[in-house]
Amino acid sequence: MKRIGLFGGTFDPPHVGHLTICKTVLSSLSLDEVWLIPTYQPPHKQQPEASFEHRKNMLQYLISHEPQLKISTVESERRGRSYTIDTVKILKEREINSQFFFIIGGDMVEYLPKWYAIDELKTMIQFVGVTRPGSDFIDQSVLKVNMEEINVSSTVIREQIKRHEHPEGLPIKVYDYIKEHGLYGS
Repeated sequence: MKRIGLFGGTFDPPHVGHLTICKTVLSSLSLDEVWLIPTYQPPHKQQPEASFEHRKNMLQYLISHEPQLKISTVESERRGRSYTIDTVKILKEREINSQFFFIIGGDMVEYLPKWYAIDELKTMIQFVGVTRPGSDFIDQSVLKVNMEEINVSSTVIREQIKRHEHPEGLPIKVYDYIKEHGLYGS
């Protein structure tokens, strides 16, 4: 059975922190692949600044040298709000011989009880909480992967670009794409 990590997010823009999380979980849990799933319309956040297509293209640059990392466009195929349960149902139908590990930040574990259809979701996938130094959670149903502190944020990167500063934690190919397409006020 294929072991696949699922890592959803707005990726607005994607950065080395996202890459580090994927590679750490891939290695720690001996996964075959990690699929990055850019949200189409996040249910609990405002719309991303960059279009889905731009975010997907930036992700392709981010993972271009990582053969075990893939991009899933399942949420753009569905359109509308992106609830995890709907995404997982589609992926399980398509990949019947796969076991899925859904990657979230350790700080999100305490919010899982508030997720839409969480009880059903927990029967379909294994949640993985990524913790940083000084953070922890107690939910025994969630696998824990510890990793180093990464001080990179999409919000900070967007602000740096708007101020015409060189953004930290952004691979040059992603930054070049942003400038070429005039994203984030570049």
